[in-house]
This record gives sequence, structure tokens and C-alpha cells, in this order.
Amino acid sequence: MAKKVVIVGGVAGGATAAVRARRLDENAEIVLIERGQDVSFANCGLPYHIGGEIEDRAELLLQTPARLKARFSLDVRIRSAVTRIDRGARRVHVRDLAHHREYTEDYDALVLAPGAAPIVPPLPGIDHPAISTLRNMTDMDRIKELVERGAQAAIVVGGGFIGLEMAENLRRRGLTVALVEMLPQVMPPLDPEIAARLQRELTTHEIALHLADAVTGFEDQGGRVRARLKSGAVLDADLVVLAVGVRPESTLAREAGLTLSERGAIVVDEHMRTSDPHIYAVGDAVQVRDPVLGGETLIPLAGPANRQARIAIDNIFGRPTRYRGTFGTSVVRVFRVTAASTGLAEKNLRQRGIAYKKIYVHRSQHAGYFPGAHPMTIKLLFTPTDGKILGAQIVGVAGVDKRIDVLATAQQAGLTVTDLEDLELAYAPQYGSAKDPVNVAGYVATNALRGDEDFIDPAELDDDARPNWTILDVREPREYEAGHIPGAVLIPLGQLRARWEEIPNDKPLVVYCAVGQRAYYATRILRAKGLHPRNLAGGFTMYSLCHAQPPVPGTCG
Repeated sequence: MAKKVVIVGGVAGGATAAVRARRLDENAEIVLIERGQDVSFANCGLPYHIGGEIEDRAELLLQTPARLKARFSLDVRIRSAVTRIDRGARRVHVRDLAHHREYTEDYDALVLAPGAAPIVPPLPGIDHPAISTLRNMTDMDRIKELVERGAQAAIVVGGGFIGLEMAENLRRRGLTVALVEMLPQVMPPLDPEIAARLQRELTTHEIALHLADAVTGFEDQGGRVRARLKSGAVLDADLVVLAVGVRPESTLAREAGLTLSERGAIVVDEHMRTSDPHIYAVGDAVQVRDPVLGGETLIPLAGPANRQARIAIDNIFGRPTRYRGTFGTSVVRVFRVTAASTGLAEKNLRQRGIAYKKIYVHRSQHAGYFPGAHPMTIKLLFTPTDGKILGAQIVGVAGVDKRIDVLATAQQAGLTVTDLEDLELAYAPQYGSAKDPVNVAGYVATNALRGDEDFIDPAELDDDARPNWTILDVREPREYEAGHIPGAVLIPLGQLRARWEEIPNDKPLVVYCAVGQRAYYATRILRAKGLHPRNLAGGFTMYSLCHAQPPVPGTCG
């Protein structure tokens, strides 16, 4: 007898599950029920249609019910909502929103892919017609219409992925944009000094940042919106985009008595099976395993949703497979700058009390002598005992996506920072370097792991702490004159062997250069002389981000 699978929700998880089910069983009855008008669309592309980078709206429609029916013989029902799950009878109750009727549908296996809903804070005036979230194509059309009707100013509330993408694209359309974020930095998954590069790019493109601030309410101003902030600031705009985060859409699961996490996510096992053996769940609504440190977490990303859907269907059709967890590998572009991360951030490790080491590497994405080289910053976090990779973050103009994918793969494969030294990566001058930035990160991290290098965090050299150190600058005089750490003694690297005795020896010694490489050479020289210097991690580049005057909001914790 053919198996009947009912799938609740489309887009990434649901549509992938339906197509995978058909590939595994030509005779299965597969019903896909989607509340909205569009069953499978590129939700990650929505901001870029608003900004005009994706010109044709139809390009965002990955599949239509008609195409899914013709190619995969799927029964797709849009504008339909599952209102209740009868677990005992293995039946769902469905409301046809288009025809105002209700009916039931039996199942052998049920897959829940409801996704996550945008958080709408209960603020005064939140129901203003010019205030919108961005979850689906209807939201996209509404925002785009406001822009094309002549909107001049916009407020984006929230500095995560959607907030940054919307800020960029609204600015590309010529609007003045203010971005409000309650935390002291944009992109909360990143550490502050990495996010600072994105903040500089935003301000370079005249986006007004209101960090460590929050909207307390909205008011109508003749059709426009006035936002009042906690700081007392008042912002006026023609449209507002809410991007303050998402929550698991788990109401249906909760009402069915399925086990949920404290944060309201659907609890599943490694086979994507819920607490009911006949019900599976995938995508943004499910709790996943943290594969770095263990435990459970909630990470809404499209890539994991697709893999989870495939795994759930494999198990439904007798192919035992398991989901290994979500590392959180992600990337975002803000105008010319790209930032990416995988694994855990330093602030996560601090919060959990996990011991770690960190290094910074500043390298160009390809050979410096080849035209178009741009520097990127790599931050690598690893265990101080065996060099296990705990996380990585990269920011730069080019080559960021390639390197984060290498580091994510290395982390998932269980490689250590020492293994990074030996990775054989593609090289031609227009693509990389003979010593790829990933290799160099491995060299620097391995030096730290073996004790060949002792780093000091730039955050430790604040105004109060600097007088307690002898600070040695080994750059050239012109670099020193352009900017240096207050109180630093200048001895260029080329003169160090002859002048090292000039270094005061009454305090601990810190050595720095622009990015750390010359300082490493200097520390090797000084160690041979019997001194015990520490290298400033990331050099003057990272110090400047941490201690900029005026300070860059959100840097250095």
C-alpha cells in the first residue's frame, strides 16, 4: 500500500521534503499544504528585488503549484491552513482560505515545516500601514510599492541579516536610511570588532546608525511615521521595516501536544522526528544540536532547513540518516564589504565559560602583486589544548565566502588549526596566494598553540592599562607618524637587533606592527635576547578598531 505523506508549509523545508519524497517513491501520495500564495520562493532574495538588483519578480518564484504537479505529481494546496492535528487518528484539519471551507486529511507521516514568524513588538502605533515586516512576497510587494510611490526616508529596526540587507537596498534606491539596533553593534552573531567593519561601511554610505538604542513607539504624521527612541531621538520616515528577529512558528505543534523547547522550538531527534513517531519537523521552527560544544540551539538558516527536509523524508521512507547539527555558517554583504562566520563567536565562549585561544590574520584575497587585491581579516577561535576549531569570522571586500567555506568544512570534519597549515588549496595569482589566508591562519594559530607566540588582546590595552606596559612599535617612522598607540616606543624591525637594549625593561613588553607579522619576527628576535614579549593580536589594525577616536560603536565588548 502506498504511503501518504502530508507536509505543512512550503518554501525551503516543505518544498524540498515534497520533491525528495517523490524521488524516493513514485507511488506515494504527497500533499503539500501552504498557507500563503507562493509555495516555493527565494525568501533570501526579497530585499534585492526591492533594491532593484534582482529586476524580474518572477525570478524569485522557484516553483509553482502547476510546475510541481506536472513534474513531480505533487498535490499542492496554496491558501490553505492546517488548523489542528489529530494525532490519534493521524489526521489534520484544513481550512481552505480561498473557498472558505474546512476538511480533513489523513496521513501516514506528517512533516511540519512552518518556518519562523517575524517578531512584531507590542509598541504603540505598530499597526501603522507604513510599517512592515519582510517574510514573504506579499510583504516585499508592499514595501516596494511604498518605495515606488516616492518614499524618501526609511527606518530599519534591527541590525541582523534582514535589517542590513534592507538598509543597503533601500539606500541603493536613493532613500535616506536610519538603522536602529538595541545592541551596541550590528550583526549580533559576529564579535564586535568584526562587526565594526560593517558599521564603517554603513556609515560610509550615509546610513545613520542608532546603536544601543530602541524604538519605544510610533506615531502617525500625516501618513508618515514618527519613531521615538529610548535615547530621546525622534526619527521621521515614509516607511519602516521591522527586522528585530524571528520566533519559531510552533503554535500548531504546541496545540497538538508535541514537545517544545523553552524558546518554543519543536524538539526533534537526530532523524528529525518529533515526540510523536509519525510526525517530523524541519526548518526554522525546530531546535537543533550544537555540534561544537554539544547541547541544543536555535539557528534559522535556509541551508540547514533543506538538509533537514531531506533527512526527514529519508527516514520516513526507511533510509536511516541523521542530522549532525547546525554550525551556523552564514554570510552577509553590506555594499562592498562581506562578513561571514561559522561555529561560535568569542562572546558565546565567554558566556559559557569555555577556555579558548584566538588569533587575527590580515591577508589579501589573492596575490598582492596582482591587480585588485583587497585585505580581509580572519578571526579564528580554537581550544588551547588540542587546537580544535571552535569558530571563525571573516570580513573583507573579496574572497570571504571562499575562506569561510574552507574553515566551515574543516570544522565539520574535525580538523584542528594545525591541519589548516597543510591544506592544499587552489592557487593562481588572480584567485589566491601560494600561502592562502587559511594556511596563514593555521600557521599563526599553531604558533600560539605551541607557545611559539604569546598574544595579547587589543582590548587589554585601554587607557587605564597602557601605562602598565612597555609598548614597542616596530613599524617604519612614516607609519608611526600616521598613527600609533599612545606611549609606544618606536624601533623599526630592521634596526631592532642593533637597538634592542634601548627597550625599557621595568614593565612587561608588548610588541606591535600593522597586522602582526613584523611583530612576530620581532618577538622571535627578542626572545633570543632573553626577553619575554607579547604580540598584539591583529596589530595596530585591530587596536584601531577597538580604541578608535571617536570609538566605533560596539567594538571590543
